[in-house]
Amino acid sequence: MGAVRKIKTKRRTRDYDQVRADIQSSKHLTQYKATKDPEDLPGLGQHYCVECSKWFESEFNLVGHKKGKNHKRRLRIIREEAHSQKAAEAAVGLGTDNGVRAQEETVMAMED
Repeated sequence: MGAVRKIKTKRRTRDYDQVRADIQSSKHLTQYKATKDPEDLPGLGQHYCVECSKWFESEFNLVGHKKGKNHKRRLRIIREEAHSQKAAEAAVGLGTDNGVRAQEETVMAMED
């Protein structure tokens, strides 16, 4: 039997849907920050990137991070519309007729 792969959670950040909720509602973000103890965070929790959900030791590091490729990539992903069940069904061709076909079938049945 092969080696069991463990999920690494040390560098795990918040998921995109959680970050979108943080951006849309300041209440959601304050609730998340309230769960963290400032003494345990880098820079006593003063420098935080909302989009990447990362803490930094200084303002200089935060500004450097915001100029970087990883931050810009994450911004692009967050700006994209979230996937939905309706979009998935439309991609495979289900539910795209908007009821037009059903109306046509009832009209055709009435004519016969």
